[in-house]
Amino acid sequence: MQEQAATSSVAASIPSSSERSSSSALQVEVKEGMESDDEIRRVPDMGGEAAGASGGSIAHPDRVQGTTEGTRRKGKSPADKENKRLKRLLRNRVSAQQARERKKAYLLELEVRVKELEKKNSEVEERLSTLQNENQMLRHILKNTTAGMQERK
Repeated sequence: MQEQAATSSVAASIPSSSERSSSSALQVEVKEGMESDDEIRRVPDMGGEAAGASGGSIAHPDRVQGTTEGTRRKGKSPADKENKRLKRLLRNRVSAQQARERKKAYLLELEVRVKELEKKNSEVEERLSTLQNENQMLRHILKNTTAGMQERK
């Protein structure tokens, strides 16, 4: 029951698509609603006994005192795995949203560049047309002038 409550509280802190559009709102929500990595890895006290009541001191929250002299690594609980999975999903969602925003900005930039280049192209085409007309007119004048001089000779 506690695992479901923890899972639902983490899932409830995952922003909706409208909330994800603002990265600053997401960061505030992560700070207030999410636990830090250390808090998630901390093993909760079970059974209501005090930390020192078991007789052994806890050197590390991820390790459990065994019957042998050494300590062994405790397996991750399903709640820890679920929290880790939800955090990974949240990071992936944030990363994907940022990638979409970068792509959108890049496409807008490209569209602006396309418009600028199309405008410049039309200006160059207009200038080319003007120069071609001027060149044709000058050739015509030159032809008439040279033809008139040859007739006078």
